[in-house]
Amino acid sequence: MTERKKDLPERKVENSELKKAGLKITLPRIKILNILERTRDRHINAEEIYKLLLESGDDVGLATVYRVLTQFEAAGLVKRHYFETGYAVFELNEGEHHDHIVCIKCGKVEEFFDPIIEARQASVAQKHNFLLTDHYLYLYGYCQLCQQDLADS
Repeated sequence: MTERKKDLPERKVENSELKKAGLKITLPRIKILNILERTRDRHINAEEIYKLLLESGDDVGLATVYRVLTQFEAAGLVKRHYFETGYAVFELNEGEHHDHIVCIKCGKVEEFFDPIIEARQASVAQKHNFLLTDHYLYLYGYCQLCQQDLADS
């Protein structure tokens, strides 16, 4: 398995991508896009984005944050995930497929790509006469730090 985002070159989402996605360039969209760009090493929820906006003195409501994230998702700029946290988290759509492994204690999320897993999924789809168009794979367990915490308690 290979890790993902740490190995990717920096990719700045440009205003032109908003236009290409059919979205007007507005201040709230730019601010939220900038936050997503700055936090590209982790998955972030709408409330965290809202708090970061408040901390920087921006007057953007929580409803606006949700609306913009939904627009970004529809335009393919972000991906929404539902891990075991009970709320949606978002990440910029980097264009490359990857899967996730999530710690059920601390919530740490690691991204990975494994060609053997991908080939097996394609094989299963073919065996069942499905044309596979997309999939999400979430693995759950304990990260190394939480394993140590469990062993110590």
